[in-house]
Amino acid sequence: MTLKSEKSSYAAKVVRVNDICKKSQNPSFCLTILTSKPGGVAGADLVTLAQYTIDIVRGNLTNSVALIKTLISNSGNDATAKSHYQQCLMFFGDKEGALVDIDYTQELLKKGDYFGVNTATSAVIVDVDNCINGEDPEQHPYPDKSDLPKNADYIDKVLEILLVISQFLYQK
Repeated sequence: MTLKSEKSSYAAKVVRVNDICKKSQNPSFCLTILTSKPGGVAGADLVTLAQYTIDIVRGNLTNSVALIKTLISNSGNDATAKSHYQQCLMFFGDKEGALVDIDYTQELLKKGDYFGVNTATSAVIVDVDNCINGEDPEQHPYPDKSDLPKNADYIDKVLEILLVISQFLYQK
């Protein structure tokens, strides 16, 4: 059965979730994420799954920004911590960081620019990784004991699923 896209008259691109997750770096995580979609994934087309993963990422980025703001305010006289978290706020933020990039990813998805979705998703990964690991590979990453690295790892894993979905989209 071929589903029709709600926004146009062309046939939706449907791929089995198992086939998507087999191509991901963490298939069990991928299956957990994609099968947790409310309403299930049976018959879900790739654009719907891409939108679902974008929504998960946006929610987690928003929560991470709130955490970063709390970490900044709680860093007291620790100038190194404050500087690190201010830098992370820029990388995660809604002015030039990951939140801007994920919104752009969604715009590209709506336009049907699936290669652009892939590229913009990669930019979000760079934003997140720059916060955690720093922009300069010669510097040691900040020894962050907060939940931020765990949040970033989760976001990266979901973004990797979005990369796989976008590859299916632009190869079809």
